Amino acid sequence: MSRTSSAQSDPRATLRGGLPDRYLTPDDIAEIFEVPKETVYQWRKKRTGPPGFRIGKHIRYDPAEVRAYVTERRRMDTDAA
Repeated sequence: MSRTSSAQSDPRATLRGGLPDRYLTPDDIAEIFEVPKETVYQWRKKRTGPPGFRIGKHIRYDPAEVRAYVTERRRMDTDAA
């Protein structure tokens, strides 16, 4: 039972292969990247962060797309160095 409450308080605790097997919320993205939630919304507004999509009024992020975003950012940093 403590595993469930731990997973709910820290989305990184449920990671498998780097990300959870569910769509991510802006709160999850903020926790994963260790940034304020407002930063996540600014990334979306400026189209600079991981790509998200709407389900009704809610923003969600596909874990595969977040993983691809991180991979691309790492590649860009390696190429720039």
